[in-house]
Amino acid sequence: MKKIISFDLDGTLVDIEFGNKVWNEGIGAKFAETYGVGRDLGEEWVRNAYAAIGDRNLLWYDIDYWLRRFNLPISAAELLDTYAASIRLLPHVHDVLDTLAGKYQLVVASNAARLFVEKELEQTGITSYFRRTVSATSDYGIVKKDVAFYRRLCSELEVSPEEMVHVGDHPVFDVEVPLQFGIDAFFVASQRPEPAGVDNGRVLHDLRELLDRL
Repeated sequence: MKKIISFDLDGTLVDIEFGNKVWNEGIGAKFAETYGVGRDLGEEWVRNAYAAIGDRNLLWYDIDYWLRRFNLPISAAELLDTYAASIRLLPHVHDVLDTLAGKYQLVVASNAARLFVEKELEQTGITSYFRRTVSATSDYGIVKKDVAFYRRLCSELEVSPEEMVHVGDHPVFDVEVPLQFGIDAFFVASQRPEPAGVDNGRVLHDLRELLDRL
């Protein structure tokens, strides 16, 4: 019997525009301003730097690391505040959470740094739906790239893998890895292309489809 449903945040519950603007437009523009280069070149430079690190590395998610590395005269909090107006829920999130909250305990399980998680939950007003919010990178010091994350999450929630469902928009971190650990998992394709290798029965084109899969 399922007891817990955990959700990734960006691209699953919250539009990816906010994160994209902070990481690319915001840091890229500040880089361009600081070093006197064109804005397009600044954004290209920082994107290439991110790519060299890769999303399996903790540093990818550490905004303070990038601000120090580029020596940019702005704080992470200021940068997030600049783009806070871009934080918005994806369609049907409130309806789905309302329905699920009466039957399951809900959890946020994201790779995003806690600073981002708290900002997005506060801005969207959905914090109260969740029993627990976990930033894999800030709270556990790991990325959701292997079962260690899900093992620890289940242990802290005091549930077996079979009692949990995870929903997210990364084919490896949010589907392949939890499935390896025995957690039922679904891929949200509302803002990402449907990935090869993920069973069609695990793809949600609309978050409301989750209600029929549980």
